[in-house]
Amino acid sequence: MPVVIAPLADHARHKEQVTDWLWRAFGHGAGRGFYAAIVDNGMRRDGLPITFIALDDGRPVGTVGLWRSDLLSRQDLTPWLAALYVDEAYRERGLGRQLQAFVQDFSRRAGFGSLYLYATFTGYYERHGWDYIGDGIEYPDMPVHLYQLRADAR
Repeated sequence: MPVVIAPLADHARHKEQVTDWLWRAFGHGAGRGFYAAIVDNGMRRDGLPITFIALDDGRPVGTVGLWRSDLLSRQDLTPWLAALYVDEAYRERGLGRQLQAFVQDFSRRAGFGSLYLYATFTGYYERHGWDYIGDGIEYPDMPVHLYQLRADAR
């Protein structure tokens, strides 16, 4: 059975797992409650923010969000592909690309002309069609790389 990607709101029983993934992967000093609030606010089927989950035969294997903003210093850009996480057992299988494609299609259908993201590393997103558009600063003072994907490039 192929991996299914759907709004987390349709699979709310996995909310705690998604919260734990985000907290462990992106916590950098923020408490688990902060990530629980992010997940709670993304529990919807449309609109922003929204959190998606990837399931393999009902087992959660990855997540990604589509947010209004993911970088305080660049709130002029919207929407953002955010919080992409793939379970370690599912890495190197193309699931990260599937999650990106799902959010790209969702954002295009919602009428957004571009999609943005930031990363602390380089190489991965460029291989998946994203254009590097410059550097930014994540709170409180962490340099990051900014990327854009135009709807007509998808």
